[in-house]
Amino acid sequence: MPLMTLKVLLPFEVFAVETNVSHIVVETAQGSFGLLPRRLDCVAALVPGILSFHSEAQGEVFLALDAGVLVKTGQTVVISARRALRGDDLSRLHDAIEQQFLTLDTQELAMRATMARLESGFMRRFASLHDRPL
Repeated sequence: MPLMTLKVLLPFEVFAVETNVSHIVVETAQGSFGLLPRRLDCVAALVPGILSFHSEAQGEVFLALDAGVLVKTGQTVVISARRALRGDDLSRLHDAIEQQFLTLDTQELAMRATMARLESGFMRRFASLHDRPL
């Protein structure tokens, strides 16, 4: 049976490339789900949580991931996330998720508010160009 390749990409680096992966478990807003090599291609939005995978070389491996996107095409699974940590201690990884990934700093909150205002203004202008109420 062919095995999968897992790539975890961060904004400024390739965090991990793992080969011979037999299964992957990720967390989404709808709950956890697993990927096997023959699963159909898919895309999923990931929430901050624990990703686990099993490779022939390393056995069971755990990663703490920030929000991101998973794309499975064929035998390749690519995850793009904002931040990631590798570790053996699940309680420490859960703590890292709560302390680092789930807490938005004031700069990020301000940036998100600004983006929301920009998007709202764009949508109003777009609607007015097409004579449609928003």
